[in-house]
Amino acid sequence: MTLIQLQYFCAVCRYHSITRAANELFVSQPTISVSIRDLENEFHLRLFNHEKNKITLTPDGEAFYIKAQQLVDQSYSIQAEFSTMNSSKRPIKVGIPPLMSTVFFPKYLYEIKKRTDISISLYEYGSNRACSLVDSEDLDMAIVNLDFYGLDRFNYHVLLEDNYVLCLSNKHRFSKKNEISIADLEMEPLIFYNTDSVQNQTIGDRFRSQNVTPNIFMHSSQLTTILNTLKGADCSAFLYSSIPVPDDEYVKVAISPAITNKFGIIWKKGIFISERVSTLINLLIDMS
Repeated sequence: MTLIQLQYFCAVCRYHSITRAANELFVSQPTISVSIRDLENEFHLRLFNHEKNKITLTPDGEAFYIKAQQLVDQSYSIQAEFSTMNSSKRPIKVGIPPLMSTVFFPKYLYEIKKRTDISISLYEYGSNRACSLVDSEDLDMAIVNLDFYGLDRFNYHVLLEDNYVLCLSNKHRFSKKNEISIADLEMEPLIFYNTDSVQNQTIGDRFRSQNVTPNIFMHSSQLTTILNTLKGADCSAFLYSSIPVPDDEYVKVAISPAITNKFGIIWKKGIFISERVSTLINLLIDMS
């Protein structure tokens, strides 16, 4: 069995025709016919029913097609990933929540570029989604809000701890307050992060503990969108205290009692970590 034989076989299955498969693959019909016959002989199977002007898969052929297509798809994936770059040049795939990518990560990225030639590709996902993609190995690592269930499934390191604040327009009725409680926000229209964010769970837990239902009228993880919406002075949003906002337009009010979150890097346990990924992890730990 060869990969090219499987490719020919899968093409015939897709096009329901040896003639069309040959035309699409720019090979002769006998070439495809011989490949299929060789597969049938090797595995002692009959893969196709040949009828007048029609070709269909046998039950054995249907089962064989599922496995063959998986192998062909894997070969295409390998080719796509490694044909244009060798493994030492492939960017490290890092997941990060949108607000953290624009505010928190740039200083780290600048230092990384100064200290190493490692290439990084950033993917913006909420913390929950980023963790899922690290677990499935679609991301090499992620910088996330660490207050999520199942953290022990990953290796992780805390980079910083931050408090939530209530951000609002300096024209808002709460703008003169030094601190605010969850009870004060019972009727307040609020902007929460996108639904794949750990922040929603953290803030939501505080509301539930106070028997208050948050009045959520919008979900967004884009800082520009949040700030532009706050200009109307009729709503407020939870932000991390370290996120800078123009102090001539907005006010950050402390929440009492404080709501604190930890942020850090995660990477999957129990798998091989390349030297480049290990180097990046150690750099981030060193800079924290």
